[in-house]
Amino acid sequence: MEEFSKGLWKENQIFVTILGLCPALAVTNSAINGLSMGLSTTLVLILSNFLISLLRNVIPNQVRITAFIVIIATLVQVIDFSLAAMLPAIHKELGAFIALIVVNCIILGRAESFAAKNRPWLSILDGAGMGIGFTFALLSIGVIREILGNGSLFNIDLFGPNYEPWIIMILPPGGFFTLGFLLWLIAWYAQKKKIRTQTENK
Repeated sequence: MEEFSKGLWKENQIFVTILGLCPALAVTNSAINGLSMGLSTTLVLILSNFLISLLRNVIPNQVRITAFIVIIATLVQVIDFSLAAMLPAIHKELGAFIALIVVNCIILGRAESFAAKNRPWLSILDGAGMGIGFTFALLSIGVIREILGNGSLFNIDLFGPNYEPWIIMILPPGGFFTLGFLLWLIAWYAQKKKIRTQTENK
């Protein structure tokens, strides 16, 4: 459970380690896009971690990064084709960013730092935790941007025809504003919690 839970919050790849910002800023102009990208990345994380861990004693050390990229790229292609076949509208919205999962530093980072050194079961848990934490971060950004930028959530109208949307929130600057606000909020909460803990220990 420790390997699974660390990715949800303590080592959240967006809010804590500040990795994988390209999809966090580019595709989160709606909640459904953020959720779709997050789940796609999670699936790649789980499967790549499992396969790399399974083959960790077979892959020569000299070509391990190349082998990792080949495994990840193959999985991304499968997911890309599956989305195009089953959910063409979402596939069109995400566009080239699905293919860019291959170079997502989160996936290669977990392959190198964890999956290549641990058993398959632990690697699956690590990938699932990191992926769900990543999905939560993208969904959080997407929800805020869609509500403010469109007045809707998952394409369901929330405020009626008189709502004046903040168009900037669904444009690229909106991603930066939303991420910055959430990072500030997390830092403020962490500082407040630290002060409260220090006060209780005195």
